[in-house]
Amino acid sequence: MATIGFIGLGVMGFPMAGHLQEAGNEVTVFNRTTAKAEAWVERYGGALAASPRDAAHDADVVITIVGADDDVRAVVFGEDGALEGMKEGSILVDHTTASADLARVLHAACAQRNIGFVDAPVSGGEAGAQNGKLTVMCGGDQSHFDAVAPVIEPFAVAVTRIGGAGSGQLCKMVNQLSIAGLLQGLSEGIAFGMKAGLDMDIVLDVISKGAAGSWQMENRGRTMVADEFEFGFAVDWMRKDLRIALDQAHSVGASVPIGALVDQFYAQIQSRGGNRWDTSSLIRLL
Repeated sequence: MATIGFIGLGVMGFPMAGHLQEAGNEVTVFNRTTAKAEAWVERYGGALAASPRDAAHDADVVITIVGADDDVRAVVFGEDGALEGMKEGSILVDHTTASADLARVLHAACAQRNIGFVDAPVSGGEAGAQNGKLTVMCGGDQSHFDAVAPVIEPFAVAVTRIGGAGSGQLCKMVNQLSIAGLLQGLSEGIAFGMKAGLDMDIVLDVISKGAAGSWQMENRGRTMVADEFEFGFAVDWMRKDLRIALDQAHSVGASVPIGALVDQFYAQIQSRGGNRWDTSSLIRLL
């Protein structure tokens, strides 16, 4: 069991921190909206900190999961940042989906203080966080990964080291680009089937057992047919993730035409007021 400072209690962080507390760890939480931190403590116990620095004080592991690169910098660096409160030999784990460049900056900053760092974005969405079934993609030194992997297992179905610092974030970019193209293909298939007059419940049941089957088909196919999107992984967040991936692709000379196209389709969804709709809402354009 570990002493953990947990920073960021959004739709993902709130249940993730809860799993850690229920596993017997000593968890101290910080959230920029104090009411959320108070609600977490009321539900799970643990302790509430007044700043990231206080949450990190004397912790074995400090975990961050916030919005984007700038949010990570805000809670890690500065006088009240987590790094100022962390002790030598502790490890910072960032579950935020952020850039690989930032992961490398954090790795170097931590190393200067004899602190470990692991970039560890997750996949599985809000349901995965609530059910403790997230896939965690990690980058960092092997020794630091080995130390934190057992700590974060309570909310994970798989915890895997991909490579050095930044590799976890690069893996998440592969994940998001793959999902974007898959969802567009699924949207086109379902829209075609509906216009052709097929019973899509039967169709989805049949093709999900074959080569076209996927998590998205199993978990989003029927809600796409029913035109239900007020849940799940928000379009705003997917566009943020795709922008990171597209920028990285440009920097390494990788061609990602479908990812760029689907990003623009999501911009059209946003223009329709679908910022918080699930990413499967691509079908509404068809």
